[in-house]
Amino acid sequence: MRLRILAVGKLKQPGLEALVSDYTRRSRSFLPLELVHLRDLAALRGRTQPASSGPRVVLDERGEQITSETLADWLGTWRAAGIRQVDFLIGDAHGFDHADREAADRVMGLSRLTLPHRLAQVLLAEQLYRAGTILAGHPYHH
Repeated sequence: MRLRILAVGKLKQPGLEALVSDYTRRSRSFLPLELVHLRDLAALRGRTQPASSGPRVVLDERGEQITSETLADWLGTWRAAGIRQVDFLIGDAHGFDHADREAADRVMGLSRLTLPHRLAQVLLAEQLYRAGTILAGHPYHH
């Protein structure tokens, strides 16, 4: 199963880029991860896959607050069902509208705090890597 983070806006900071690159590289052996930067919300909406191809998870502060283990469970369930790709969507500074949230398979919040979308990319990349290690029984989670 392949994971894609579709994010509006580039990281623009070498330190953040290095962190995401590190988690992307490390996740290859567990759950391959790809980060796609898009110009704006319209471009993001245009790049998302049809719902029949795999789940779409919208990141939104109003979304469900989950644990790392729950995220791993979601991914494990989707992988066992033969899902080939899961898209995680990170919007711009204004977030997603009601229609975007309704069209998603899941709406997930990284925190009740409002986070800059660039920081959300780093946090999500780390959590996806962590979920992969949980599924593999790797000790990283502890």
